[in-house]
Amino acid sequence: MASALCGNCSRLLREFTARLRKACKEFGRKLREFFIEISQCTCFRNTPEGRFLRRTTQQLTHLHLLGDDDTRLSQEDLRALSRLAASDNTDLQMTAALYYLHLSHRLSSRLPDSFLEPLMALLSSNDLDVQKTTSLALVNLLVKDNVCKELVIELGMLVPILELFQSGDATAQCHSCACVTILASSESNRDILMVDGIKPLLALAKSYDPQVQQSATWALLQLTQSDWSTRILCQAGAIPVLVLLLQSSDSDVQFCSCTALCNIAAVQEHHPKLLSIGCHYLLKSLLTLLSSSVRKNATQACRCLQTLSKNDLIQEQLMELDCAVPLKALLKTSTVMWAEPAISLLSALSARPPNNEFFVSEGLLDEIGQLLHHHSSSSDIITHSCVIITNLCSSPMGQQAVMESLCLSGLLWAFVSPSLSDNTLLHVTSCLRHLMNWDPLRPNLSATITAEQISGLVKLSGQINNPLSYNCAAILSKLEMTDKVIRLLRPHYTTMLDYLLVFLKMKDVKFQQLSIVTIFNLKKDGDFSSLLANSELEVQLRKVRAQTEETRRLLQMIQPLPPTSVNP
Repeated sequence: MASALCGNCSRLLREFTARLRKACKEFGRKLREFFIEISQCTCFRNTPEGRFLRRTTQQLTHLHLLGDDDTRLSQEDLRALSRLAASDNTDLQMTAALYYLHLSHRLSSRLPDSFLEPLMALLSSNDLDVQKTTSLALVNLLVKDNVCKELVIELGMLVPILELFQSGDATAQCHSCACVTILASSESNRDILMVDGIKPLLALAKSYDPQVQQSATWALLQLTQSDWSTRILCQAGAIPVLVLLLQSSDSDVQFCSCTALCNIAAVQEHHPKLLSIGCHYLLKSLLTLLSSSVRKNATQACRCLQTLSKNDLIQEQLMELDCAVPLKALLKTSTVMWAEPAISLLSALSARPPNNEFFVSEGLLDEIGQLLHHHSSSSDIITHSCVIITNLCSSPMGQQAVMESLCLSGLLWAFVSPSLSDNTLLHVTSCLRHLMNWDPLRPNLSATITAEQISGLVKLSGQINNPLSYNCAAILSKLEMTDKVIRLLRPHYTTMLDYLLVFLKMKDVKFQQLSIVTIFNLKKDGDFSSLLANSELEVQLRKVRAQTEETRRLLQMIQPLPPTSVNP
């Protein structure tokens, strides 16, 4: 499992940063007004605290706090921030915290490591507002990679961050969860976070505050990015919590918990715990999520089910819960990224023969035919469609369903799609070749095929070194020689003579046999017979016949060996 943030988390962080920038611009304007007003007060001259604040204010002004884009930081700046952070006066601490928040918005380079020490002092403040402001600044610095994640841990900042979990303040909890989430994206930090962070996170995940719940679930998701931390999470009781969160009213919480469960399900040793929740609760929740109007959640639930479906017991339970209905609904969506997880799961389920009759009766092949026509450029959809068609047409009922659906025309349509790779075409031609072995399907395909598709099959048949060659030639060899097919093949007879000659000269018997079967079929057209007469191909046919006769004669000379002398 990857250690980087997923696409959804990255998007949320970008949105958070954009909102923070907007807020900080307004904060900067108000702060300038504050410093101008407070500097005019006589307290600045008449009290030690005022003189201290005046000197610090002057130093902070030197730090370009008041609007200059340049953020060069010096040792004098560090001393000023350190004095403010170490003060017992919460107003002075807040001044430093606000400066860090402003700096986190403006800074475009790495914050010097020494400037993290005042941050540590501010996080340990007795004032919750100071802690909230500082933790928000730290989140922004971490998001922009302005500070080293490992150094944050080394300086001991994790302790006050985790203490904010117990603050009871939703904002503070959200900030601390965000810090943990970003710190957990670093593989080297994840182990340290596991020691003290799991139980508070699980408690926050059950919060009634949607924002807190979302932040905690997001953090838990990051902790499922490695096998070791996932194992610790499961031992700490994360699975029941994450399963319950699938029922959350917040779509982001649903997505994060579903993704976390998908990561957990990727390791088979966790399957017993996933299945231990009574009455198929996990599978029922995921199937409910399949019908979500939030498509990213529906597709993520489908991916989670696909990961789980590698377990035979789970496959049986899914079939008992009538999973075909929501999966077929996803196939009807117009967006490829939503249909792909559904067809991938159906492909896995169709690999079990006991499921096939049910899927055929449910009209799955009708949906597959439609899908092939609507998404003929999607490699994943085409590949899984080929697997499903091959699996389901193993019975007379399935073959009849293929003939009554758009599967054949969909496969032929996909075959001429210009955007498909050879690997995808290999699946398409393998499926078509398989279908051509069934007598009831042969006339249907022969009636459906077009001139463009015939040309493509002949062209690829002639590319001897291409794995597609054999499949394409095999499809052509099984076509019924109707008037339509003969008319489409005639322009290609010369090309076909060439590749059939090459096949006949090969040492591989299956190519020789394919060549002979094709010649026998094509000879039903007198035009081909005329071209064949006295050609090099006919000469080679005679050689093969002579070799075969000689081989038969030699074999007849050998007396059958006693059964006891035959090697097992």
